[in-house]
Amino acid sequence: MTGIDIPKILELAPSPAYVVDLGRLRHNLEILDQVQKRSGAKILLALKAFALWKTFPLIRQTLHGVCASSPWEARLGREEFGREVHSFAAAFKESDVVELLGISNHLVFNSFAQLERFRPLWEKEKGRVSIGLRINPEHSEGHTALYDPCAPGSRLGIPRAEFEGKSLDGVEGLHFHTLCEQLYEPLARTAAVVEEKFGSFLPQMKWFNFGGGHHITREGYDIDSLVELIKYFQGKYGVQVYLEPGEAIAIGTGLLVSEVLDVVHNRVDTAILDVSATCHMPDVLEMPYRPDIYGGFDAGAKPCTYRLGGPSCLAGDVIGDWSFEEPLHAGQRLAFLDMAHYTMVKTTTFNGIHHPSICTYEPDTGELEVLRHFDYEDFRNRLA
Repeated sequence: MTGIDIPKILELAPSPAYVVDLGRLRHNLEILDQVQKRSGAKILLALKAFALWKTFPLIRQTLHGVCASSPWEARLGREEFGREVHSFAAAFKESDVVELLGISNHLVFNSFAQLERFRPLWEKEKGRVSIGLRINPEHSEGHTALYDPCAPGSRLGIPRAEFEGKSLDGVEGLHFHTLCEQLYEPLARTAAVVEEKFGSFLPQMKWFNFGGGHHITREGYDIDSLVELIKYFQGKYGVQVYLEPGEAIAIGTGLLVSEVLDVVHNRVDTAILDVSATCHMPDVLEMPYRPDIYGGFDAGAKPCTYRLGGPSCLAGDVIGDWSFEEPLHAGQRLAFLDMAHYTMVKTTTFNGIHHPSICTYEPDTGELEVLRHFDYEDFRNRLA
């Protein structure tokens, strides 16, 4: 996480705490803005990955809106972001559609059955809400089945065969989302398959959404090729291209500050922290995902190796094994890196474990602001 003053943040932040560096956030937005300006695409913030709404005044200076996966996310986007709101879910209740039609610019259905079931509702909003369909190109680029929308049997997106004999009357856009934390090359291969299977429908569309999973702000991403791909589709088919990354906005912006509570030994040395894999970084257990640690190395690389675990009663609440130059001790601070996306949005209060505070750090002034501190009332009120 180049450019972030981690020692300063460790000194200022409470523990546990998520801290978002506003300087790094601006850095990512500058890259995304260049993609927009060079290609003509519109980029949206995927709230499912990063929904720290107190940063929206900064983000909306660059991005054109948000994409939402539920009425609550859409409402957050409408009320706090204030630009375009694009909504999609695997399936909607009628009450969802009614609410979303009142606050969305685009509403994307996951099946022809839902498109037709709710046609009497959305046809009343023609001209104000643009209707789309999510497609499944059945081309898999994912490495982990749990996060692969094109895995065999996926419930997400409509396969090409399902289009036969169906009406596209009123449909103005197509949406595909097939990637997860990937560079340009998987998108290029996917786009070729999408065009081969669905290209015949594009001339009658107004927009084409490339979905998310694009690590545009990660080092090594081929931005020039992305720009050319967008320009190709917009030029050939006359569509407005959208992208909706979440991680690309937040890559490298966030730390999870933690504190060592104790060190125990049972065949291995284990440092028990005030942060939990299951509560605060579930991708460690689901994906699996291994975050980097400031001053931490692979197990065995340095003299002192520890297993890091959380304070919960879950036996598997283990974050992983790292080594350090010096022994760890109670009260010592550790910083997990790149912990802004898919962290705050996924947390739980399992076991009543203290939820990390949410903070921002302004490198221009050296000021750390605590945006939210959680207490017992937050835990209690979740359940009744």
